[in-house]
Amino acid sequence: MTENELITTLRLQHAPYIGAITAKKLISNCGSPSAIFEDKLQSLQKIDGVGSFKLKGLFDAEHREAAETEYEFIKKHSIECTYFMEPDFPAYLKHCIDGPILLFKRGNIDLNNKRIISVVGTRQITSYGMAFCEEFIELIAPLDPIIVSGFAYGVDICAQRAAIKHDLQTIGCLAHGLNQIYPKVHDKFIPDVEKNGGFFTEFWSTSNPDRENFLKRNRIIAGMSEATIVIESAEKGGSLVTADIANSYDREVFAVPGRAQDKYSSGCNNLIKQQKAHMLTSAADLVYHLGWEIEKKESKAVQKQLFVELDDNEKSIYSYLQKNGKQLLDSIALECRIPVFKVSSTLLNMEMKGVIRPLPGKLFEAI
Repeated sequence: MTENELITTLRLQHAPYIGAITAKKLISNCGSPSAIFEDKLQSLQKIDGVGSFKLKGLFDAEHREAAETEYEFIKKHSIECTYFMEPDFPAYLKHCIDGPILLFKRGNIDLNNKRIISVVGTRQITSYGMAFCEEFIELIAPLDPIIVSGFAYGVDICAQRAAIKHDLQTIGCLAHGLNQIYPKVHDKFIPDVEKNGGFFTEFWSTSNPDRENFLKRNRIIAGMSEATIVIESAEKGGSLVTADIANSYDREVFAVPGRAQDKYSSGCNNLIKQQKAHMLTSAADLVYHLGWEIEKKESKAVQKQLFVELDDNEKSIYSYLQKNGKQLLDSIALECRIPVFKVSSTLLNMEMKGVIRPLPGKLFEAI
């Protein structure tokens, strides 16, 4: 994107009554942001769904001046910008009608051929939620997904720290400009996030972490991901808004169930009860519903090595599948006398080790 195109895009962003949807209509009709400002106001007003009110003040000099000031900040701090029609813009987010026209980024983000999931939840994460989140990230680590979250307290930072621990790319979507970080206490995590991942925001350096910005930020978290996972949530909360947005984008949503009386499980339980989310009790649930395939090393030498590393439950399941061929999860649990919830995670571990494979119809077989 040229300097002039970036400044005119910023100028369009700064116009008070033009949101992402209207901006895209204008760009689509005119061909580019700079072409909008070369057109006549009367012509722009005739574009379907635009009208005179949204264009009020569009050509005011203050928007050009603000755009030039922000451009100087971007240049001074070597901030990368990605336009919604460029190849490096998040692919899933391109399909969201209200997705931003411009994102600012920092770090080493690589979205090419990557699985991307968002992990969100309460800021008041419990020990149950923390344990599930850390184990979940550990189990899906061999699939090399990108973990997206909001870099906030609680579930967000738990998921992003777990991603860093397992050398996964993680992206923090911010509700303010790149001249600050919120919460300030998370400053210490910035180097690790930027080393293998980074930050996205649509907000300028003049933006503060106001409440409405967090709600706008949530659509980016939901929009850039294949699926959104809610670890814990009270009956109301920002993560439920993110889940609703993900549903509106026709993306998969997962929620971790909890006890009926637990405050920070009520939101997740309601999502499941209202059929707004799949129940997530193990990493295997995500892998199954998203149809993710796990690369397997087929050499006998590797298989022999892996077999030695199987725990007792894995050995029992492997022996049963070798003897009986293709079997359903429930049959495996019954015959091996292992609880169903434990069989799910055990099968995923075995799949990652390359000793079994899933088949259509929720069947599994030994390799």
